[in-house]
Amino acid sequence: MKNVDTKQKQIQREIISALKVKPQIDPQTEIRNSVNFIKDYFKKNPFIKSVVLGISGGQDSTLTGKLGEMAMTELREETGNNDYQFIAVRLPYGEQADESDAMEAIKFIDADQVERVNIKAATDSMVTAVEANGDVISDFNKGNIKARERMIAQFTIAGAHHGIVLGTDHAAEAVTGFYTKFGDGAADITPIWRLDKRQGKALLEALNAPKNLYEKTPTADLEDNRPALPDEVALGVSYQDIDDFLEGKDISSKAASVIENWYQKTAHKRHLPITIYDTFWK
Repeated sequence: MKNVDTKQKQIQREIISALKVKPQIDPQTEIRNSVNFIKDYFKKNPFIKSVVLGISGGQDSTLTGKLGEMAMTELREETGNNDYQFIAVRLPYGEQADESDAMEAIKFIDADQVERVNIKAATDSMVTAVEANGDVISDFNKGNIKARERMIAQFTIAGAHHGIVLGTDHAAEAVTGFYTKFGDGAADITPIWRLDKRQGKALLEALNAPKNLYEKTPTADLEDNRPALPDEVALGVSYQDIDDFLEGKDISSKAASVIENWYQKTAHKRHLPITIYDTFWK
């Protein structure tokens, strides 16, 4: 690591170990590992019959959705039980600018079922109800409400279909805590958790996904005032640096410090609700 001291190198090793990132992967092997993980979870819990996932049209939900559909297809073929279903959910706030990308992703995934829940009314009602107390809800705070409303919808749909909710969290997201706590960070299982951003892209390439879905600029698209703010601008560090860091490669001391700072201050997001016995935060 360029101009990095021994302490920073040790922190890097600790983070890589915690997030289980491999320096190199074989995409086909990792595809199979993720699909088998989902299938094994269903076999262990025979009362569940479906997986639910909100599809945004970005890399992470496209990849996770395809893996989920593959798992459900294989379970149907292996068991003869057609109750196994992948349910794709569109969750726009009003009108989504890249709606065409989301629908293209659903077509690529070949979803068994597609549902749509417009979260605008629920989000706006929550803002209005809270502001009645005199509280001021910032645009950033409202963005987190959107993320949580989307998860309410997904868990509700899962409850109606004896299902579970898939999470799209991956290592490059986990290391920065770049997700909403109990929002898009909420899920039952996370099939791509160990992968960084470029590794996820490699899996989509191996799955012959449309290039525009994994080459588009990543954005959370939660804020009304900054609707297409790139993740890298919000984070202050590039995904290339994040991925290099997670794969044990050399990056600048400045970039490493940014990543370490995100990791430390978002530790609470990677932890279940804190109890009296927890010590990681002290």
